[in-house]
Amino acid sequence: MSLNRTPALLSVVRSAILAGIALITVLGMTPLLSQKSPESGAQPPKYDLQTETKTKGTVEEIKIFSLGNRKDYTELLVKDGAGTLQIYVSPQPFEDEMGITFAKGDEIAVTGSKVKQEDAEVILAREIIKGTDTLTFRDSKGKPVWNERTGK
Repeated sequence: MSLNRTPALLSVVRSAILAGIALITVLGMTPLLSQKSPESGAQPPKYDLQTETKTKGTVEEIKIFSLGNRKDYTELLVKDGAGTLQIYVSPQPFEDEMGITFAKGDEIAVTGSKVKQEDAEVILAREIIKGTDTLTFRDSKGKPVWNERTGK
C-alpha cells in the first residue's frame, strides 16, 4: 500500500464509522420518537373518596372523547335542576361488553367523585342507577372495574 492511498483510505473508514454511528443513533431513537408523550391535562383524573357525592338528573347528551390513552371514553351531560353536570363513565368497550347503554332522557342517579379536570369540575362515576339497574364502574375504593389496558 502506498502512502498516497492512506489519506483516502482513512477518509473512507472515517465515513463508514460516522455512517454506522448515525445509523445506530437513528435506530436507537426511533422507539423514543414513536412514543406519544402525554399532553398537559391528558392524564385521567384520580378518584378521590373524600369528594364522593350523589346526584340525580336527566341525561341531556352522550359524548365519546379521549381521556388519557383511551380514545373511547363515555361522558354524560346530565341536567340536575341547578345546571348541567359532566359525568365521566367508562371506556366504550367495557360498556359494550356489559350491555350498558345510555340515551338522551334517561333518568339516572350517580354516585361518584367530584374532581377538577383542566378548568371544569367533573364527576367520575362509581355507580349509576338507571331504572331498576345498578351499574358499577368502580369498586368501593374508586378503582375502575374494567381492565385499564383493554378497556373491557
